[in-house]
This record gives sequence, C-alpha cells and structure tokens, in this order.
Amino acid sequence: MSAFSSLSEFRTLLAAMPSIDQNAMSGAQERNGQLTKPPGALGRLEELAIWYGGWRGTDRPRVGKRQVIVFAGNHGVTAQGVSAFPAEVTVQMVANFEHGGAAVNQLSRVAGAEMSVHALDLDTPTADFTKDAAMSEAEVVAALKTGWDAVDSDTELLVVGEMGIGNTTSAAAIATALFGGDASEWTGRGTGVDDTGLSNKTRVVSEGAALHASDDALEILRCLGGRELAAMAGAIASARAKRIPVIMDGFICTAAAACLAQAQDGALDHVVAGHLSQEGAHGKLLAALDKTPLLSLDMRLGEGSGATLAINILVAAVECHSGMATFAEAGVAAG
Repeated sequence: MSAFSSLSEFRTLLAAMPSIDQNAMSGAQERNGQLTKPPGALGRLEELAIWYGGWRGTDRPRVGKRQVIVFAGNHGVTAQGVSAFPAEVTVQMVANFEHGGAAVNQLSRVAGAEMSVHALDLDTPTADFTKDAAMSEAEVVAALKTGWDAVDSDTELLVVGEMGIGNTTSAAAIATALFGGDASEWTGRGTGVDDTGLSNKTRVVSEGAALHASDDALEILRCLGGRELAAMAGAIASARAKRIPVIMDGFICTAAAACLAQAQDGALDHVVAGHLSQEGAHGKLLAALDKTPLLSLDMRLGEGSGATLAINILVAAVECHSGMATFAEAGVAAG
C-alpha cells in the first residue's frame, strides 16, 4: 500500500526512489553487441530493450504482465466553458470503459494488457482553479494514493491514461505554471472548441497559472490539476518504486508526469514517451522533458490509447533482444 500520507512524505519518497540497474544494463548492451545483426541495425529498438532490461534487472528480459490503468475525474473549471462536451460525458465514458467499448479496451486486448478504470469522486468535481486551488492537500494526496495502490506488484510494464472533461485545460495550466511562457503556447483545442472557445480557454489557463504560480511542482499539481492527473502521477511514482517501466501517453499524462520531473530530478528515468499527440503543445512539453516519442500517428484521444498502442513496439524490441541468437549460437561469422 502507499507509504505516504502528505505531500511532504510523497516528496521524500520521490527523492529515495531506486535507480536503473547498471550491471543489468551493461549486460544487455554486451548481449546486444553479439546478436546476429549489424551494429545498430535495429535502431531505437536496441536502446529500448537495453533500457527495459536495466529497469527489470536482467540482461535478457521478457515483458510479462502488462497493465493499463485509466483514471477518471471531473473538473470544476468546466464551469468556465472550456470544453465542447458537458462534464456528464466523463461518467458515460467510464461506463463505456467498464463494458469494453472504448478504443483503449481494444488496444489493450491487442497488446495483451490487463485494463482497468478507476473513477475518482466524479460526483465531486475539483474546484474552479481560476477562483481557488483545484484540490486541498488531503484531496490530492488521496488521488496520488489511488494511483499508487492501483499498480500491481507483479506488473512488468505500465500504461496510465485518463478521462475527464476539462482536463486539457488543467494540463495546459500545469505546463504554463511549470515551464513559463504565454498561456497560448500551451493551450490547444482539446475536445474541439472553436476559435472563440480557444480564446476563452486560453484566458482560463492564463488566469489559473497566474493565481497559483509556485516553485513547488507538487503544489502546482494540487492547485491546477485534477484527481485523474494526480492519480496518474501517483501510479508513475509507484511503478518507479517497483522498478516497473512506464510508457507515457499524450499531453495530459505528460503534464501529470512533468510535475514529478520538476519535483525530483530523474523521476521519469523509468518512463518513455509512447506517442506524439496532435494536441499542439505536446511536442513542446516532451521537448521540455527530453522525451522522444515512439509513435506519431496524429492521435489525440487520451484514455492511454497512444501509449497502449506503443506497448507493441516495446514488446517487439525486447523480443528481438532476448529471442535473437548471438553470432556464436547461430554459427554465423561475426565479420
């Protein structure tokens, strides 16, 4: 179970997280150099397999249990008219996830992943962050703990996703507060607002980021985030504690993860970016975190869909690394 009961304790936990197993990574690099292929011929797949082996503590890894968790939350800032859809859609989509009807359900099945959804107090939206902090400390800690406890100890690869009308506004406000610049640089159309809606949304992001300006990234998560964003951050941190590699999803997930990265150097070393979202500022946010996406397919659905699709890429990388013969095993001259 979660080992923290306050933001201060969570911050201390982040500072004490385990690092990659250098011996395992060195062993994986050595094995990679002996496989029946020209050096570097599999490109980034080689880097992924070595990275994965380092976190799993073996030079010849396999990807066992794959877990996809979708967190859902409602946002009080929707009262400002920032979304093209009403907040009721969050509840309706949770039911769709539970009945297997969403895109991420299909992508999880294809990737051989167990998928679950956690709805966080949907009847109690966060506060409108243009007027007050989105969450109290108790509320954000509860959401972090939900994420932390949702990660199974026997999971070997994790994807977290989200559902929450208004959460691109929350993510844009977090990015603005964390990295600076004008709110317009971080604010996109989300569910498809028109030009007037985008102008209004940018105003809301600007007001929220100005009201809750802070050097403390976890306070920014509390004041501008949603319960589902905090839960994703908690799950990503939990995975680190368990040495479980994570594939990060789109703009909203990346904003949640960025709070961890800004709170503690190296907090996302166990994370790769699954894809580049069509949400305009996602590339800028990935660049700020020095993360290169595995896929770029113009997706902007959320739900963890892009990262879940990328599971197949990482599994392929690991299978090539661990399943291929070495030159010696194959009786092939190494040149």
